[in-house]
Amino acid sequence: MALCIHKNDIKYLIIGLGNPGIIYNYTRHNIGFFILDKISEKYSFTFIKKKLGFVSSILSYKNKKIFFLKPYTYINESGLAVKYWMKKEKVSLNNILIILDDIYLDFGTFRLKGKGGNGGHNGLKSIEKELKTDHYARLRFGIKNDLFITNKIDYVLGNWYQHELKYILKKIDISMDIIFSFVVNGLIYTMNIFNHKCKLKN
Repeated sequence: MALCIHKNDIKYLIIGLGNPGIIYNYTRHNIGFFILDKISEKYSFTFIKKKLGFVSSILSYKNKKIFFLKPYTYINESGLAVKYWMKKEKVSLNNILIILDDIYLDFGTFRLKGKGGNGGHNGLKSIEKELKTDHYARLRFGIKNDLFITNKIDYVLGNWYQHELKYILKKIDISMDIIFSFVVNGLIYTMNIFNHKCKLKN
């Protein structure tokens, strides 16, 4: 698959990582799905099950065309869905944004980057494998807390505590602001504006 960058591309693909199935809905690993679901509620669109993922219709936003993807390949093979839908919709590499959890960032901290390592996250490992690069935008949501345990699998697949979930719901608009700024204003501008003030506080 050619991953060329074209300045005039106006279509954007926003991918939330997570695992399909109701049992995973409120797990820490599913923050990507969770954020996309909240965007769909706000902008009144639905997700339809298609090849390799749940895909939204095109959302027109300030002369940009955006569609959203929740891979149903399970996190470990997220790259298959990302690669397929980039190619199908002819989305340039610089016009995708991956939303995921980060076990090493403090709970509630957002971090937007344009490239970097996978940090041990299996979803990013899969995406790097399929796209043959780590040069793509990713929005990390910190899930680390004071009760963090050594068993990472149990931790990321565990459900949010009620007080955490209420906190996320209260501040979820921050993630939406970052996502739509990325689309409208670009990666660098959005990083400069948000990265220094993206820790959720009461």
